[in-house]
Amino acid sequence: MTRPFIMVAPNGARRGKEANASLPITLPEMITTAASCQLAGADALHLHVRDAQGRHTIDVGLYREATSELALKVPELEVQITTEAAGIFDVPAQYQCLRDLQPKWASVSIREMARDLSLAPKVYDLCAENNTKIQHILYNTDDIALLLEWQKQSIVKATQDSVLFVLGRYTQGQVSSPDDLTPFRQALPNIKHWMVCAFGPDEHRCLAHAAHQGGAVRVGFENSLVAPDGTPHADNAASITALINTIEKGYSA
Repeated sequence: MTRPFIMVAPNGARRGKEANASLPITLPEMITTAASCQLAGADALHLHVRDAQGRHTIDVGLYREATSELALKVPELEVQITTEAAGIFDVPAQYQCLRDLQPKWASVSIREMARDLSLAPKVYDLCAENNTKIQHILYNTDDIALLLEWQKQSIVKATQDSVLFVLGRYTQGQVSSPDDLTPFRQALPNIKHWMVCAFGPDEHRCLAHAAHQGGAVRVGFENSLVAPDGTPHADNAASITALINTIEKGYSA
């Protein structure tokens, strides 16, 4: 089969060096990781930046510095910034980040936007005006129902049609299985632009299952640090290599 579009999510908002020594925290580490992941087969990078204390942030200045360096050092790699709240940022802060940064591509959790129903429509209007491509983060079918309702109300624009199905985020122990994809696909059977990420040791099997259905995939230390047998991946690039091998073996659940 044709290799799917692969995005790497190398760190996330919460994990640190205690999880894996190669998890990137600083900008130089992120640049090194991005380069190795691109060589391993990644097409895009899901970008989280950290402050001087290593904490998750959506600081515009840090994003500008990181995206500029990535464009210079790894120009072939598409970059998507996150607006993840992580229990820290409210919708006004997320709106301000998108307004001031005007990124080419951003991930937006629809359930986070629903925390401020007066401001949420302005977020989607802003992204449409600035040609910021949105990927809607969907954790379950309730999120899909909200997306469909907002599309019906034209809060979400017709062109804002890209989604990420997140498997296993709110399960016991944050583990997922390939079968977890079924309700998402049933709820959005005609979606064209869809991607999957999956938590836990079955990450690669879940992503291979999605790839064999025509989906794009997101892999990396934000979601899983280990192989199915519990062996830690050496780094994000090693995880990508292992995923590609799994896909090419023809795995399908």
